[in-house]
Amino acid sequence: MTATEATEHDGTGQPSIAPPTEPQPAPGATPPQAAPLFAKAAAELVGTAALVAVVVGSGIQATELTKDVGLQLLANSTATVFGLGVLILLLGPVSGAHFNPAVTLAEWWTARRGGAGVTVREAALYVPAQIVGAVLGAVLADAMFGEPLVKWSTHDRSAGHLLLGEVVATAGLILLIFGLARTDRLRFAPVAVASYIGAAYWFTSSTSFANPAVTIGRAFTDTFAGIAPGSVAVFIGMQLVGAMVGLALAALIFRPGREAGE
Repeated sequence: MTATEATEHDGTGQPSIAPPTEPQPAPGATPPQAAPLFAKAAAELVGTAALVAVVVGSGIQATELTKDVGLQLLANSTATVFGLGVLILLLGPVSGAHFNPAVTLAEWWTARRGGAGVTVREAALYVPAQIVGAVLGAVLADAMFGEPLVKWSTHDRSAGHLLLGEVVATAGLILLIFGLARTDRLRFAPVAVASYIGAAYWFTSSTSFANPAVTIGRAFTDTFAGIAPGSVAVFIGMQLVGAMVGLALAALIFRPGREAGE
């Protein structure tokens, strides 16, 4: 998640959530400079860990409660929507609540070309923190449900149509975040981003991972939400392609200089 305009951000962007006189970060936004770098990295680690714990934990719980795959996915997606929205709202003012290397890298790319966003130093800390957090979140979820702490997933997700689903899911996420940022609507990011991910669970064939760190973390659990290690690299590759597509679409649709209401 991410984009920017110097105002506010939840975990993927950057314009306003507080009054115009006191900009607060929202998804993708650059957090207040007062926040220490270690605090930002810690927020990304904890937030990503919590997100993966929600995704994996709700998947395990769902499979224990019903054998109906449709109900399992409904339970998994619903928990993810609420969990992600709360995490973005809580940690956005600290780090921008990216929880996603694709969002962080997209924001860095935008910043290096003159826009607002994370610095190279921040990105270099955010991405490893997100990956470590994702792995810890998967282990934590397994521990809470009495599963082996680390058991490589056997859920193969390398089919071509699933990879296309990841391109679409990630492109839509990046377009949403940067579109909100460029139209000064990042205050809606907690609801908008969480809602999009919840919808993408259902309209994409891959159930919308759209996140390299989460993809890595989910390889550590052989449960409902897992992904086989052999599918991880190609999934991440498609997510990065999707991020580039999303940035291109945002640049095409939300051209600099256009008013939010135009």
